[in-house]
Amino acid sequence: MGTSVARSSAQTDFSQRGASFNIPGVQVDGMDVRAVNSAGNMAVEWCRSGKGPFILEMQTYRYRGHSMSDSNAYRAKTEERMWSKRDPVIMLRDRLIDAGQMTLRDYKNMDTEILDEIENQVIAFAESSSEPDVAGVENYVLAENDPWVKGGVH
Repeated sequence: MGTSVARSSAQTDFSQRGASFNIPGVQVDGMDVRAVNSAGNMAVEWCRSGKGPFILEMQTYRYRGHSMSDSNAYRAKTEERMWSKRDPVIMLRDRLIDAGQMTLRDYKNMDTEILDEIENQVIAFAESSSEPDVAGVENYVLAENDPWVKGGVH
């Protein structure tokens, strides 16, 4: 849990881990919604054109520990403050405000509406819903007929 990738892996660029299988990949700034959207569109195009799988390594920051028992004490507060300035939601909010597409008041109103909906509708719906039927576990799996998944392509 606390071992750095550099200490546990010879290849620290996860996007390149498919190279020996001729699976291309790229690293993406996962904190930038525009970069994620662009890379996602490119990977979808690659896959839908029949070229096979594509690896996207989204480089992000995990703001909290791995679990409730992880105190996150191995991180410096300066590191956490630095990364909090790159929060994807805040970066997008600031871009939209700078572009004149919304005001800070618009953002705050939207944020309040979303939190209210989560508190008053979403949580209640989840708590009152029955457990899903195990028989449907394979529903909505997009790779259903993909030869890469079924073992047809090696």
